[in-house]
Amino acid sequence: MTDLPTATPLRTDLDRGWVLSAAGGPVPDAVAGVEVPATVPGCVHTDLLAAGLIPDPYLDDNERLLAWIGASDWRYRTTFTAPEAGADRSDLVFEGLDTVATVTLNGTLIASTANMHRSYRFDVGRHLRPGENTLEVRFASPVRYADAESLAREYRPHVNHHPYNAIRKMACSFGWDWGLDTATSGIWRPVYLESWSTARLARVRPVVSVETPDGGSHHGLVRAGVLVEGSGAGAGDLSVRVTVAGQVARAAVTGPADETTVELAVAQVDLWWPRGYGTQPRYDLLVELLDGDRVIDTWDRRIGFRTARLDLEPDGAGTGFQFVVNDVPIHIRGANWIPDDAFPTRVDRARYAARLDQAEFANLNLLRVWGGGIYEAEDFFDLCDERGILTWQDFLFACAAYPEEDPQRSEVEAEAREHVVRLMSHPSLILWNGSNENIWGFHDWGWEGRLEGRTWGLGYYTDLLPTIVAELDPGRAYTPSSPWSGTLEIHPNEPEHGSMHIWDLWNRRDYPAYLEYRPRFVAEFGWQGPPTWSTLRRSVHDDPLTPESPGMLVHQKAASGNDKLTDGLVAHLPMPNETEDWHWAMQLNQATAVAFAIEHFRSLAPHNSGQVVWQLNDCWPVTSWAAVDGDGRAKPLLFALAHANADRLVTIQPRESALIASLSNETDVAWEGDLVLSRRAFDGDVLAQAAVPVHVPARGTVAVPVPDGVAAAGQVGAEVLVATLGDVRGLWFYAEYRDSELGEARLQTEVTRTGDGYDVLVTADSLIRDLTLLVDKVDPAAVVDDALLTLLPGESVRLTVRSAVDLDPEALVAPKVLRSANQLLHPARVPVAAGVAG
Repeated sequence: MTDLPTATPLRTDLDRGWVLSAAGGPVPDAVAGVEVPATVPGCVHTDLLAAGLIPDPYLDDNERLLAWIGASDWRYRTTFTAPEAGADRSDLVFEGLDTVATVTLNGTLIASTANMHRSYRFDVGRHLRPGENTLEVRFASPVRYADAESLAREYRPHVNHHPYNAIRKMACSFGWDWGLDTATSGIWRPVYLESWSTARLARVRPVVSVETPDGGSHHGLVRAGVLVEGSGAGAGDLSVRVTVAGQVARAAVTGPADETTVELAVAQVDLWWPRGYGTQPRYDLLVELLDGDRVIDTWDRRIGFRTARLDLEPDGAGTGFQFVVNDVPIHIRGANWIPDDAFPTRVDRARYAARLDQAEFANLNLLRVWGGGIYEAEDFFDLCDERGILTWQDFLFACAAYPEEDPQRSEVEAEAREHVVRLMSHPSLILWNGSNENIWGFHDWGWEGRLEGRTWGLGYYTDLLPTIVAELDPGRAYTPSSPWSGTLEIHPNEPEHGSMHIWDLWNRRDYPAYLEYRPRFVAEFGWQGPPTWSTLRRSVHDDPLTPESPGMLVHQKAASGNDKLTDGLVAHLPMPNETEDWHWAMQLNQATAVAFAIEHFRSLAPHNSGQVVWQLNDCWPVTSWAAVDGDGRAKPLLFALAHANADRLVTIQPRESALIASLSNETDVAWEGDLVLSRRAFDGDVLAQAAVPVHVPARGTVAVPVPDGVAAAGQVGAEVLVATLGDVRGLWFYAEYRDSELGEARLQTEVTRTGDGYDVLVTADSLIRDLTLLVDKVDPAAVVDDALLTLLPGESVRLTVRSAVDLDPEALVAPKVLRSANQLLHPARVPVAAGVAG
């Protein structure tokens, strides 16, 4: 291919020189009339925080003290020098305005917008001046706007103290049962001036497919649908050229309103696979707009060749919910994803990468982007593509009824069209989902009577959105809502049909009741726990700090959350009367509950095809369902996820009146050998034992009955059943912690300095359950490689700590740092002195 001369659009970033000031509302005297530097992209809260005008919203009860920000109007202003004249068009582009914005340029009204989830492009050439130009964006209070719209569009039910369903804004910006109420405003994505001539690429829509004509090699096909916008100064001799893997195709542009389609075949492509199933090869896709032999605009992405579908087929047990990639059924080990910060502009590629590192550590292969947040950024999806983490993107409707009339309908259609096209190139994306819990809400949350016949969003989920997906992104799976049973004729949250959400557990019932469910797929379930200790102490400064001290309750957003924590604990462990013990008990109980559920669901495969835990991450420091807290630190739950989601898993499961060993093998290689089943006393003595030859096929799950002589405990409170296949072990305790004879944790420790931290060797002199090193108590930046480890008498484990600072070895193994379940039954454990080496 010969290089051609280029004259692509000139982009002038408008991210400098912005100032912010209040423009109305209940603004304190210290802020009224003050102009502060503004960061763009950014938001009002972060700018005021940087200027020292407000305290950190994440600390203590500052959320309440800062409620005036969302009730106020704000003005952003900058000046810039426009590029020299010469281009046919100069467009002002906002990739994101949050939310109710009025844009003026040199005093001329350019536009009024009211949708955080859209980008905007305005032809402003005739309004530009030589030299200095003034750009101003005024934001109206989102709280007052939503309140007014809720009346203008008529009441519709929702689950918040703000009518977030009356405004196209990130729903959790108004608070959630894990999120703080910010209701912020700002220019939250880039803004720039783009100058161009003749024509530009207005939209590129790559439809990527795979053919296997001979049953062996795979051939890729790219159908690039291209919309071209003309400047109005002459059409030119326009064509589109597409390049993939050295293959080139070109087609003439047919007309300004028509989509030009360029097809390109690539022989013998390597398939893109989810993590754990293969590699993730990607190919550069380049689309060029040419005027004659001159390139005048370009667009590029990295694509992957793969097939993907969602099988929602009725069978003898109900309706399946099976993701299939490259004709291979994928067992989903997933987590729900919320915005990683209450102020999303603070989330950059490095932060996405850190969260995805943790997702991989937890052995996750799917992240569901929840519908009360945002359409996540390119970096998020690109990193998921790179790592093979499947993605599922909700359209942004959550736990509420939504009006289907204009102006909201037009806004919904515009945002859906934009983001379907923006994200469709990503091979990781396997599902568009119409809404979160909204069809379920209509059925079970008393909406029908309150609506009095008004629209509530069903037309979006069953008509508008699937039509847009089918038109723009053909072949990508779509579901109207989560949960979803496959048809409106079946209750949306039936365990036997499709996907379900399990929330009676945690809200009303204890976690052993997960055993009562035989779901086909679980898209939400979870259990609460507090953040790590260092995160908690950074964000809450109560003195004394107790589970119910004022700041702690501010950072517990769930209704009756502390009562539910207590109710979910006391059947298993005694309620501690000391805050650090309470903290450890609740973190342990969260991890135990979620692992219990995942292990049960996996034992049901292939009847069950996966689970998506609520939730991976947090957006601020809070007691929540997350495995990673708001400061990015791993809670014990993250380690529980890593264990329960391991490629090879052995668990003991109750089946009616018997016990089975469930063996799960999520690898491409059969797993076989002797399954050793032994019942042991807590002192380690073997009371009964059997060996059973087993063969677990690749991607298979096998149930092995435990022989009666091994399964039946003589003393339920003092015995444990151990199942081992190779180096994988599962344990079954016959009694709850509090009803068992679990004694004090007798252990020996040795701490060794290493190049990047410390090794902590722990040897058990007694049965130790759930050994966990809460290393952040010693160094908030430190991380440890494993947790929640159960040691039989005589066993040892080496924990690797990474830390950049010198630590006191004694502090690393102090009783409040080196934790176990034993301590919660025997709080007065006498520590064994640490040995120090190196």
